[in-house]
Order: sequence, then structure tokens, then C-alpha cells
Amino acid sequence: MNDLNHYVGGDLSLSPTGGLSPVFGLDRGKQRVLRRLITNPGDYLFHTEYGAGLGQYVGALMNIPQIIALIRGQILLEDCVAATPKPAISVSSQNDTLSVSIGYTDAPSGEPLTLSFEVNR
Repeated sequence: MNDLNHYVGGDLSLSPTGGLSPVFGLDRGKQRVLRRLITNPGDYLFHTEYGAGLGQYVGALMNIPQIIALIRGQILLEDCVAATPKPAISVSSQNDTLSVSIGYTDAPSGEPLTLSFEVNR
């Protein structure tokens, strides 16, 4: 089954013919990792354990090692993230923004990738 080309917070992408655009390869993996980290646990009715809910940490007193452990545990549930080498994760907070940078290896291709994003209110 193919995934639709859709980054969290954006619109669905259209193909050149006007249909919904599928996503493959490295972009598919990045979209899946980002979606998992942004989604709140319980938001998916039939998958209540899915998601890290990083938005809940914005503006709150943070335990950075705990957030890094949460991120690591969640991304390793995705088949596109290789367990070795261990993903490198950095998290910082400034004002009402949580900045995340993840270096990981794409499991199917073996290619190293970096995913950086910010979560805010």
C-alpha cells in the first residue's frame, strides 16, 4: 500500500495529472517519522498508542533527556528507521518553540538522513 504525499500541517500533494500524489523512498520515511512524533497519543481511534505528542511539551517545564528517550522509542517503531547505528537526537527549547534534530539511517537504503523541525503553539 502506498502512502499519500502529505507533510503534517500541510495540504495533500497533487500529481501532474491532478490526482493525489503518492510518496516513496526517503521522503516517505521522513513523513512517517514526523507524523508519528507530532501526533498525540489517542488521536487515532484504532491505534491509541500511536504518537509521541511533542506539542504537549511546548511551553512546559521540560525534561530534555525524557523527550529524547520518547523520540527514540517512537521513531524506532517505524520500519524506515534503522536501529543501528543508533539515531542521534538533539532537542532544545526556546520561548514557545521546541526544536528537534534527528540523524538516523534509512533502513531500506542504508542512507544517512537528517530530519529537523520545530514544534510551536
